[in-house]
Amino acid sequence: MHAADPDTSTRPEQNRTLPRGGILANALLYQGVWLAGVLGAAAQRSSIGLAAAGAAVLWHLRSARAPRRALALVGFATLTGALFESALLATGSVRMAPALLLGGLLPVWMVALWASFATTLNVALRRLRGRYLLGALLAGVGAPLAYDAGARFGALQWADRERGLLLVALGWAALMPLLMRAAQRFDGFACA
Repeated sequence: MHAADPDTSTRPEQNRTLPRGGILANALLYQGVWLAGVLGAAAQRSSIGLAAAGAAVLWHLRSARAPRRALALVGFATLTGALFESALLATGSVRMAPALLLGGLLPVWMVALWASFATTLNVALRRLRGRYLLGALLAGVGAPLAYDAGARFGALQWADRERGLLLVALGWAALMPLLMRAAQRFDGFACA
């Protein structure tokens, strides 16, 4: 008989607990990373957002009961975000300063935000589990508001604001259920 690997064992949902105060701390930390990323990008200093996102992800992995699972989710969300941001830029509806682009293809600060956002999926956003329509609706409304706020801070520019906001809303509404499903599969906080 083999001992169960804590990163691959599954437990009933009722055994899945989060650290006390962890939900609020996780939500506030993500908002701080978002602000650092946006203000850093606006000031042409994307390293500020990268450092904040890196610290948040490291703290998250250190807090996780199964860090390898949590890391897999961060990786999946980061790749998903990189693809989405690249596609969004390709539409021409959104522009970002060349200094902020990785290899001329995608904004590294925005991709770092996706990595940080992944840390909320099994903590602050855990209650959206299985509520795919609600998650899509919230993402479809919240993401355009966040992007528009980022534009107002100067982190990005709309070439076609209405089209850009619509693409962001549709993209996030489609991706959120996928991310929530991935969060269930790679739940680094599931092991009691």
